[in-house]
Amino acid sequence: MALTQSDIDTEIDDLQTAYDKELAAGASARSHPARDYAPYRSSLLRHPHQPLVAVNGGDPETVELSGPVFGPTDITDIDNDLTRQHPGEPLGERITVSGRLLDRAGRPVRGQLVELWQANASGRYAHLRDQHPAPLDPNFTGVGRTLTDDEGRYTFTTIKPGAYPWRNHTNAWRPAHLHFSLFGTAFAQRLVTQMYFPNDPLFAYDPILRSVTDRAARERLVATYRHELSQPEFSLGYEWDIVLDGPSATWIEEGR
Repeated sequence: MALTQSDIDTEIDDLQTAYDKELAAGASARSHPARDYAPYRSSLLRHPHQPLVAVNGGDPETVELSGPVFGPTDITDIDNDLTRQHPGEPLGERITVSGRLLDRAGRPVRGQLVELWQANASGRYAHLRDQHPAPLDPNFTGVGRTLTDDEGRYTFTTIKPGAYPWRNHTNAWRPAHLHFSLFGTAFAQRLVTQMYFPNDPLFAYDPILRSVTDRAARERLVATYRHELSQPEFSLGYEWDIVLDGPSATWIEEGR
C-alpha cells in the first residue's frame, strides 16, 4: 500500500523531534541531512553505503581537478534572462532573483559560473522524463547561467516556477523552487543546491526540504522578498545569498 502524506508527516515529525532533542542535549547543529533520510524514499535506495573515497589526483584526471572550465567567453548577455530566450513571452509571474556567492568569512567569490534550472509556471520541466500532465511552455525551457561579478553577485530574470507532484508517496507535491549549480575553478568542484520562495504552504509536507532537520539551515534555503529588486511593471524581486562553507553554509546536495 502506498504511503500517505499522513504517514510521511509522522516520520518527518519523529526525525525532527529526535534531532531537536539531540540539539537540546548539546549536540552540534547539522546543516546537512542524513543520506538515508527515510521520508525521502528514494534516498533509502540510492544513498552510498561505503565511505567516500578521497580523490588524490588519480580519478578524475588531474586536468579536471585544476583546469578552469567556464569563463566570460562562455556566457552571452542574455543567458541570465530566461524570459528572452525564445521569440515569445513565457507564461507566469516574472521574477528577478539576485544574491551573492560568499565564502565562510563573508568574502565575495568572484567570476564563478552560476547555473539555474527550473520547472515552468505550470510546474513542468522541459525534459523528456517529466510526465506531469501540465502544459509545456514553448517560450520557456527553464535554463540559464551567469558569472558572479566583483562583489560575488549574480542576477537572473525568470518565471516563478509552479509546484509539481512527485511519486514519493500519495499526494506528494514539491514546493516551488529553483535549482542552482555552482562551479569553482574546475569541473570536479561543482555543487548543486535549491532555493525556495517565502511562505510556501508546502514546506511542512516536503520530505526533501524537511530532510534538512536544522531549522536555521532550512531557513537559509528560503529567499527573501526585496521590493527594491522588483522592477516597475515587470517583475518581483527575491534575494538569496549562497554561502559555500562554515557555520552559515547553504545546504549543498551531496555536500558535507
